[in-house]
Amino acid sequence: MRLADTLRFARDAATGYPMRTSLSVLAMSIGVAAVVILTALGDGARRYVVGQFSSIGTNLVIVLPGRSGTGGFNPANAITTTPRDLTIDDASALRRSPAVSRVAPLTVGTSEISFGGRLREVMVAGSTAEFIPIRNFELAQGRGLPEEDWNRGSSVAVIGDKIREELFGNQPAVGQLIRVGDRRLRVVGVLKSLGQGLGMNTDELVIVPVALAQAMFNSNTLFRILVEAKSREAIPEAREQAMEIIKQRHRGEEDITVITQDAVLATFDKLLGALTLGVAGIAAISLAVAGILVMNVMLVAVTQRTGEIGLLKALGATAQTIRLAFLAEAAMLSTVGALLGYLLGQLGAFALRQAFPVFPAYPPDWAVIAGLSTALITGLLFGVMPARRAARLDPVQALMKH
Repeated sequence: MRLADTLRFARDAATGYPMRTSLSVLAMSIGVAAVVILTALGDGARRYVVGQFSSIGTNLVIVLPGRSGTGGFNPANAITTTPRDLTIDDASALRRSPAVSRVAPLTVGTSEISFGGRLREVMVAGSTAEFIPIRNFELAQGRGLPEEDWNRGSSVAVIGDKIREELFGNQPAVGQLIRVGDRRLRVVGVLKSLGQGLGMNTDELVIVPVALAQAMFNSNTLFRILVEAKSREAIPEAREQAMEIIKQRHRGEEDITVITQDAVLATFDKLLGALTLGVAGIAAISLAVAGILVMNVMLVAVTQRTGEIGLLKALGATAQTIRLAFLAEAAMLSTVGALLGYLLGQLGAFALRQAFPVFPAYPPDWAVIAGLSTALITGLLFGVMPARRAARLDPVQALMKH
């Protein structure tokens, strides 16, 4: 039997029983579509988180108060007081580091903002002129905080776009006097709309000088210090120098935690990469189930076509030819199912991207290739047993049963 005849035999066998064929193809396509959609979700989550962290700022090093290490009990620490808070002077000292290009102290809190009888609660970030460039924010109107002594704190504010819209509507916001808490501040700038970031919605943010924020919240401590290294290569050096400078200021105690953007990104990338592999594995189980269904269908086909197999053998078809014919049918069912599943999966991923535009739900290439390959291999593997059973049939007995 020529290859063309084998393929024609497989095609006729598949089209001869449309219900049986449809169920096999559907099972295989659902398995492949599950792999494509679930890996698109997993990889989309990874890309989204990486993108969010990247948007925080480039070459970022973050200094937090308190030590996060777990070094066990140390008797020396038992008699010391709690770790020192970070101060504006600590942040100012970090500017001495040769590996650092910018430093922005940060204190946060919530307060009420009012203008013209309109009142609402907002998040207030106290920082300096360098906060906006470090965080990669952009201004839609006006300018940022003034370059001034960090301990002075002018009565000015930069507001988010949603606050501008709610308080001022179509009026110009820059130059207007607003009340934040018990302070009267002049609006000097409006941030460009960026939406929700990691824990901070910039559209609903009010940025004021750090000293003013500390006076408003009756606190002289900082939430954290944002440091921008001079280059990507300088990040490790900036981290070490920040640790050393603060340690010297805190009487030799290493009571801060310094994290780098790269380290956070690498951790999330690894975690979410493992998650994607996990969901791909779960989805692959459905491919195994689909393979078993193909095997059952093929075994039924052997029973239904006993007479046809007997006739082929009586006409001189070898056992290998019969095996190939049934394997060709299994391969055909798996291929059609895999391709249909791929299209369904891409359609599902497209629907996810339309429903959640910020979520980059694109299936990774490796998952698509692995899904299609697994579908084909599964179909062929589970098609081997029915093919062997068909090849072993005795032609005389097969014709008698028919």
